Amino acid sequence: MPSHRYRDVYSRVQVPLTDRDWPGKRLTHAPLWVPVDLRDGNQALAEPMDPERKRRFFELMVRMGYKEIEVGYPSASQTDYDFVRLLAGTGLAPEDVTIVVFTPARRDLIERTVDSIRGMPNPVVIHLYTATAPTWRDVVLGKDRDELRQIILDGGRDILELAGALPNVRFEFSPEVFNLTEPGYVLDICDSMTELWLATPERPVILNLPATVEVATPNVYADQIEYMHRHLDRRDSVILSVHPHNDRGTGVACAELALLAGAQRVEGCIFGNGERTGNVDIATLALNLHAQGVDPMVDFSDIDEICRTVEYCTRIPLHERHPYAGDLVHTAFSGTHQDAIRKGFAEHRRRAEESGVAESELDWRVPYLPIDPADIGRTYDAVIRVNSQSGKGGIVHLLETGYGITLPRRLQIDFARHVQHHTDTTGTEVTTAGLWSLFRRTYLTERSTVDNVRLVGWETTGGDTPAIRITLTVDGHERTSTHRAADPIEALGAAVNEAGIPVEILGLVQQSLRGGDDGDGGDGERALCLLEYRTGTVTGWAAGCGDSAPAAGMNAVMSAVRRTRP
Repeated sequence: MPSHRYRDVYSRVQVPLTDRDWPGKRLTHAPLWVPVDLRDGNQALAEPMDPERKRRFFELMVRMGYKEIEVGYPSASQTDYDFVRLLAGTGLAPEDVTIVVFTPARRDLIERTVDSIRGMPNPVVIHLYTATAPTWRDVVLGKDRDELRQIILDGGRDILELAGALPNVRFEFSPEVFNLTEPGYVLDICDSMTELWLATPERPVILNLPATVEVATPNVYADQIEYMHRHLDRRDSVILSVHPHNDRGTGVACAELALLAGAQRVEGCIFGNGERTGNVDIATLALNLHAQGVDPMVDFSDIDEICRTVEYCTRIPLHERHPYAGDLVHTAFSGTHQDAIRKGFAEHRRRAEESGVAESELDWRVPYLPIDPADIGRTYDAVIRVNSQSGKGGIVHLLETGYGITLPRRLQIDFARHVQHHTDTTGTEVTTAGLWSLFRRTYLTERSTVDNVRLVGWETTGGDTPAIRITLTVDGHERTSTHRAADPIEALGAAVNEAGIPVEILGLVQQSLRGGDDGDGGDGERALCLLEYRTGTVTGWAAGCGDSAPAAGMNAVMSAVRRTRP
């Protein structure tokens, strides 16, 4: 790898900051969120959004509670211009939602932008941008520092001339590629813009400082933001904004550290769509705050509807492992993870029952799940799934939630071996219904191939000393025996032993069964018996289902018999 061709950012931008406050800070409140999906995100789509998709996306963001939305680049396309005019003329945007429009520092494009917002009843931000970094000045713009400064100030004057008298309009300036621009130079330009635009606390100017191409570790961006935060003129009249990208995969970290360093506002896309590897993901940022007990001030309580809408509008599927929102992010396949999650859920329910407090009101302390999936509209059904990496915890969880079955510890161990063999052989995940089917095939041995042992019937005899009469067929011969026993299951165990089938019942567990199409185990089965037995020196497990506990127990004994004498 020719790594010598690249320079670290410290050699390009020396941040004159020898001490810093941001490492000791904590995030205690949400920033001002500005989704730019309809402008920056839209520019990054192979198929830009048509008017219907833009409208649907805008309505989603309004429902989620965003109060400032960048809606387009009116001078760049007729579609964007028409969408801004739609917002101006239809009342589609609630009156408390600020509309942001984007423009370069060129008079004819500024005129087109100002024309698009005329008559807009909402608060409006006109967002002016120009690239300021040395490589962009030299390669793209062909301007030196003084020439570029003049272009930016001329653009600011044009905006002031054309829109300064509009009472609902405020101004924003972005020195594009801020993070690769000399700190003193960009500070001078920003101070010049706030002076030109007469920034006051009542009509503050937004200074947006983008990490347009992410090139350094997040602490470098934090230092750059803190330097600006400390040295800007009219600081009380500035809303300090950031716009990180994700070229190094640390866009979220850059945004969080920038907030610690003094930023008040974050621009990004809901799920991080954007040029190259994307803009910062503001859904992840918001839910990170939620996971730390800070209200993000936007509503992600129906994450699946948000995902469906964003996927439809962008035509980009969300990755299954996308933080918080992906289909698999609350799903555990690993056995150790599943066991911890299952125990965490059980403890959560126990604390709720003991305290008399709703589960949704308790502190969340479930291992491996940083937030309660229910907070974002997810159910617990998909939290634990079983494949070849899974263990007892996942199996137990699915059978408990799907059919109400609680397996004894030793049966968990025994059944896990069968599940492991099945998933290793098939190479696929096994569903809850698939687990139940495998369980029945393994332990509910209702008929052997030859069917050489069969329970014909049983009855309780009367008299002074009640007894239980058992009738079996063994190898085609019927035999009846009578037993003084406490229950039919004990009597059947004695009967099979007298018939020369050495099955010793070590213990059994009776449970109610639910699940299946008719609300129970299927075919009217409402009871399940789990039976541990021994034959010779070998122990094993068998199970039986029935419409009553005694019937399930009798079937479990016969399953054990058939497992020992196929």
